[in-house]
This record gives sequence, C-alpha cells and structure tokens, in this order.
Amino acid sequence: MEVVILPGPDEVARVAARRIAEAVRRRPDAVVGLATGSSPLGLYAELARQVAAGWLDVSGIRGFGLDEYVGLPPGHPQSYASVLRRTVVQPLGLDPARVHVPDGGAADLDAAAAGFERRIEAAGGIDVQILGIGANGHIGFNEPTSSLSSRTRVKTLAPRTRADNARFFGSPEDVPVHCLTQGLGTILEARELVLVAQGRAKADAVAAAVEGPLSSMCPASVLQLHPRAGVYLDEAAAARLRLADYYRHTWAHRPGGG
Repeated sequence: MEVVILPGPDEVARVAARRIAEAVRRRPDAVVGLATGSSPLGLYAELARQVAAGWLDVSGIRGFGLDEYVGLPPGHPQSYASVLRRTVVQPLGLDPARVHVPDGGAADLDAAAAGFERRIEAAGGIDVQILGIGANGHIGFNEPTSSLSSRTRVKTLAPRTRADNARFFGSPEDVPVHCLTQGLGTILEARELVLVAQGRAKADAVAAAVEGPLSSMCPASVLQLHPRAGVYLDEAAAARLRLADYYRHTWAHRPGGG
C-alpha cells in the first residue's frame, strides 16, 4: 500500500487525479470504478479541468458505480445514479450509456446484484477503482463486519452512515435503510485502488485501515491485501497515523519522483 500525505484537499485531488489520468492514458478504454460521497468530488473536478483544457481524453472510458440506495424513485436527486450524472458524467463529457450503477429500484435485488457482477466481468473487470472511506471504516456501503470476500449484494446501512448522509436529504428519516453495493471481494479484484480522504473526521478510520489489523470491523483494511492500492490523504485525515513521517519520507524519495 502506498500512503501519500499531502498538505490539503486541493493537493489530494490533484495527485489522485494524476494517477487516474495515467491509467486512462495507458488504456483509453479503461474501466473506472466510481465512488460517490464528498471525498472524491475534488478528484472529479480536477479530472474535468484536465478534460476541459484538452490535456485528457476520457471519451472511451467505461464506468461502474460503487453503490446505490434501495427504494428511491427514478431520478431522485440523491440517488447515486443522479449524483454520478451531475458530478462525473456531465462534467467529464462521458457517454451515459457507458456508465452503470446498481439498480436499487429492481423488483429482485439479488438478481440485480448478480447481474451487476456479470456486467463488470463482461467489461473485463475494473482497471482503477476510486474509493472514499466512511467514518466507521466502510468503503462502498460495506459496513463493519462485512465479509472480506463479499460480492455485490443488498446491505443494511449502519445508523452512523445514515446520520452522516442525512445532510443530503430533507430529514434523517428520508435516508434509505438499504443499499446495493459492490462487495469487498469485488473491490479487491480491481487492478488498482485509489482511496482519497480529507478532514479530521476521517482520521480514526484511516488509521485503522492503514495501520490497524486486517479486520471486518474496519472494511477499508482490505486495502492491505491489494498489490496496487494508493491512499491519498490531507494532513488532517493523516493525523492519527503513527508512521506518518515514514510515509512522507517514502513519497519524497519515491523512484522517479521529484
């Protein structure tokens, strides 16, 4: 795992976006896993800036959303299909037909989850998966005690997750109780993982994921198993890391760095 500590959120967005851009330049039809939430918004804005400037061509990429709420009406502004359309598809000029999100409105949710897995497989797998991290250590909507080998499935959201997401809804009671999410096993099959985190509220979860034991109590700790996982943090999110000085040293002296 590569842990990169940067001065602030703007630098996190810039450096993480550079890694995504490198993956797209290597493979113009790359399959990109798309996280929602506040953590990757700066990364997406930086990619959009590069596209607008003519520095990056993303017209050939395919995208897969990480998760979706269950039971929101079609077109609901807080559905992750809508959020990705506003924050990723439109700003980057992606083809909406090439961006897929789990179907949280399906009559048969188990079948929808299995179908989503098959669609990822048919696309050749995910080349680079963008991730955020919840304050309780979740990635996607894999809440604590999720199976480390889990696949896309229905999950019940933890009360803390619903409370954290209530700011996007009219009231806490409006936040759905269930979701469809890629599983931890699904996420680990991506060829690269790029996790971004900013702010002191994420510091405990980041420390548990990076330096704690591999444990279902901190789902993000599965990144320790991945050979090409990058964790991009601002100073506030890195505040609880015991080896922060070492991570700064390795980034400053990375091969080919400068």
